[in-house]
Amino acid sequence: MTGKMRRTAELGADFWNDSCALGELGQAVENGAVGATSNPVIVCEAVAGDPRTWLPVLDGLLQEHPSDTEDELAWRLIEAIGRRAAALLEPVYERTGGRKGFLSMQVNPKLYRSAGRMAEHARRLAAVAPNVAVKLPATEAGLKPMEGLVAEGINVNATVSFSVSQAVAVAETYERGLRKAEASGLEMARLHPYVTVMVGRVDDHLKRVVERDRLAVDPGALDWGGIAVFKRARAVFEERGCRGTLLAAAYRHVGHWRELIGPGVVLSMPYRWWRQFEASELVPERTLERPVDDGVLKELSRIEDFRRAYEPDAMRPEEFVRYGASVHTLNQFLGGAQRLVELVRGRLLAS
Repeated sequence: MTGKMRRTAELGADFWNDSCALGELGQAVENGAVGATSNPVIVCEAVAGDPRTWLPVLDGLLQEHPSDTEDELAWRLIEAIGRRAAALLEPVYERTGGRKGFLSMQVNPKLYRSAGRMAEHARRLAAVAPNVAVKLPATEAGLKPMEGLVAEGINVNATVSFSVSQAVAVAETYERGLRKAEASGLEMARLHPYVTVMVGRVDDHLKRVVERDRLAVDPGALDWGGIAVFKRARAVFEERGCRGTLLAAAYRHVGHWRELIGPGVVLSMPYRWWRQFEASELVPERTLERPVDDGVLKELSRIEDFRRAYEPDAMRPEEFVRYGASVHTLNQFLGGAQRLVELVRGRLLAS
């Protein structure tokens, strides 16, 4: 094996491409990627980046489903993109006996208040392809359907997640679902629920808080917030024997790759970031268990919202949706979904 991403995999961390754009994903698989993620923002970018492929598909859907609403057509397009992306990963899925090769597809963010409607949409997305893992938010409403979905044999990936409290709550929910799946005789080799920590969005949030509250914190420490949270979550998972797989996402700098390499985790990197890492002079080494410097932790601990993200019992499930990073991310996901609906509207009115 050659290349930085392949060496990362040799050290135990699975490499995913944080995009479902077909050209990017194809290159990622060639470089060792064994999974991919998507969300409404990513789908909008995929369509905008490859209109020659996707606008004809959209136009065909408009013709085939004349009575659909704009939202329904937007989700038909998302499913079409998901099928193509999942097909690129299907050889990985088959080669590994269903242990790897998953595409994460996110439930409609407009449903974030309704556990029942999220569960219904999750089942529909899971039917797009056998190697789809369905993304639900790590909020109180999002947690409610996760146990049942996992018990049914549906792979789940918790998103909108920024704290050890959320990661632990998700892992505990998965454990209940996994035990039910085992008791019912499901094929456990293909059941792999994921727990995302959006490491870059942790950093983004802490930087906004420091600026808003004019806190005297060493700026260099702020790039370590997400890393510290992920490492802490990993340590707690090891202590408690959690079976959910931690996944690092939302990359902002090289440390989000360099500092989280090690066994049993997924590093979901945007195309431009992993390409940059691949071309760098850095040599991947096992760093996942290496602790964050005490001085950095001391600086970060001056920020209340870091303490809420870092301590395992700092937030209750009902608080997850109101955490600042959750609010900011949900707004972005809702905006991405709306932009896709507006794209559909533009094609409808122009036809």
